[in-house]
Amino acid sequence: MAEVQIAARPRTEFGKGAARRIRRNAEVPAVLYGHGTDTRHYRLPAHELMLAIKHDKNVLLSLQIEGGASELAIPRAVVKDPIKGFLEHVDLLLVRRGEKVTVEVPVIVVGDAISGTIVELQITALPVETEATHIPTGFEVSVQGLDAGDAIHAGQVPLPDGVTLAVDPDAVVVHVGAQQSAAALEADLAAAPGADAVAATVAADAAAAAEAADTEA
Repeated sequence: MAEVQIAARPRTEFGKGAARRIRRNAEVPAVLYGHGTDTRHYRLPAHELMLAIKHDKNVLLSLQIEGGASELAIPRAVVKDPIKGFLEHVDLLLVRRGEKVTVEVPVIVVGDAISGTIVELQITALPVETEATHIPTGFEVSVQGLDAGDAIHAGQVPLPDGVTLAVDPDAVVVHVGAQQSAAALEADLAAAPGADAVAATVAADAAAAAEAADTEA
């Protein structure tokens, strides 16, 4: 996988006020930890970091630290503003070339199941162990021709060489079910607990509305 170079400046001030000032300066507060080293605090350029993680949450970052040093890291936790969507904070895991890491890789469903079925993705990101510098961007899972009742388990997902599962092979990744007809859905709603009471309430409301309309007329 390609490395994305990101400039990293040491962070020397802390607290909520300091974090806000960093964000106003178009930077993101970040911490780097791993390999038994002391946690280090940095400030990263917000725009470049957002672009780096936008299409690959396991992107390999080459931190170009102010002063000349460099480190390899992958995102471990990314915090975004829930309303505006800008990056608030990022935790980075220090990695070394050749070492194995456990990450969650997105599952991508391709193909078309039999008509009249619905494809349910049970595991959106598959936990695997892989070399830190060769993390896959996604696993394609084909549902072409599958029928209701069929399923694809974790152990059936094609993995590249050097990548191993970090989850039960029998875990269901994709399940194909039958689409429910309108008649069946209506029957289920009618049989649901409290359906009679809901229907009675609706009828009473309708009758009251009709009576009010007659009175106004």
